[in-house]
Amino acid sequence: MELTTDIFSLFDRKWALLSAGTEDDFNTMTISWGGLGTIWNKPVATVYVRTSRYTHEFMDRNDYFTVSFYPGELKKTLGVLGTKSGRDMDKIHGSGLSPVRVKESVSFAEAEITLVCRKLFTQPMPLEKIPQDIIGTFYCTDAPHDMYIGEVVSVIRKDR
Repeated sequence: MELTTDIFSLFDRKWALLSAGTEDDFNTMTISWGGLGTIWNKPVATVYVRTSRYTHEFMDRNDYFTVSFYPGELKKTLGVLGTKSGRDMDKIHGSGLSPVRVKESVSFAEAEITLVCRKLFTQPMPLEKIPQDIIGTFYCTDAPHDMYIGEVVSVIRKDR
């Protein structure tokens, strides 16, 4: 399993979709915060989900999740998926993306790269442990994040 990328800009500039659930019952959201690395001698992806997000429920209920990356021409679609809630509408149907089962989770046929992750660890991010300037910027009007670490069990690349 190999992944070659500019690790520091992958999430921030390219964005990704975080998906959790099954083919019949899943949710997805756009993420721009995350990381790739190793812990416990395993390759991992770390993602952060606000406790108020619908996807949070799916992350807590499921043992697997995916992080998928897309070509630049789909960034507008990813923007919509990051601002609309699956609680309120069928945002997947309107996105033009095609859900596909990948191992124990779901991704989309349009993804260039999908990381299939087995959830290893979940940790709330208590505000009292976060510097005040960051709280003032990111948490004045919205819920805190929980951190999820998942072992990358598979890297799926779309054939070009």
